[in-house]
Amino acid sequence: MRRTVTGIALVAATAALLAGCGSGGGDSKGAGAKQDTSQAPSKPAGGQEATREVTFEVRGQGSTQVLWTAGDSKTEQVNLPWTKTTQLTVKGAELKVGSLVSVVPGSVTGSDGQLVPASCVIKVDGKQVADNKDGKSIAGCKYLVK
Repeated sequence: MRRTVTGIALVAATAALLAGCGSGGGDSKGAGAKQDTSQAPSKPAGGQEATREVTFEVRGQGSTQVLWTAGDSKTEQVNLPWTKTTQLTVKGAELKVGSLVSVVPGSVTGSDGQLVPASCVIKVDGKQVADNKDGKSIAGCKYLVK
């Protein structure tokens, strides 16, 4: 039962992340859709952009499923402890409002034998910016990179 509830929570978190990570501009370009480049600038306004190193960590023992987002979203079955480092380029308005990065770990067996959310951490350019309080928050970790 607890595994089912945890699975449902992971699916709900995934759906929320995917729904909240749209283009935000009402753009509905999908696979095969043509992009109108006649008015699209080739570089952000003012040519400003910054590349950040984003590191996701999920701690614990055993294996679990991890959903991580940095520009796009990926789901992986991983062995713990797990670390993923990627580069994220923020540009234009993202430099002010931020670009969402997140990691949602699945469950691991706690010291009492019960399933608990795995512990997660996000670091940007080597500095820790988010954690889930050693698994006490089922929401995972998220941060707006600017």
